[in-house]
Formats: sequence, C-alpha cells, structure tokens
Amino acid sequence: MFGLFKKAEAAPVPEEPKKKEKLKPCCACPETKKARDQCIIEKGEEHCGDLIERHKECMREMGFKI
Repeated sequence: MFGLFKKAEAAPVPEEPKKKEKLKPCCACPETKKARDQCIIEKGEEHCGDLIERHKECMREMGFKI
C-alpha cells in the first residue's frame, strides 16, 4: 500500500542568475600588461611593439574595443 504513494521530490530550485561584473580595462590581461609596461620602462615604447600588440590582442579577446 505504501508503494502507491511516492514521495514527492522537490523540484530543483533555479539559481538566480549571477550578475556579471564588468571587467575594468585596468584589471584585464595583467600578464601582458606587466610585460608591456616593464619593457616600455626599460627600453622605451619604440622597442616594445610586439608586447604592446600582444596586450592589445588580449584586451580584444576580453571584449574591449582597442
């Protein structure tokens, strides 16, 4: 007789969508930013084109329009 009544399973509670905090440009791509900045300090901007471009590429991948 007890087999006729199945225990009602609770429906899964949907999680509230997490508010995605917008990443600030200053916090994006810290690795490429550090390498770029260090190169510019030590050698000057004209000698760091490849690092500058890598940082720009990383920023674009993170959704920034550079």
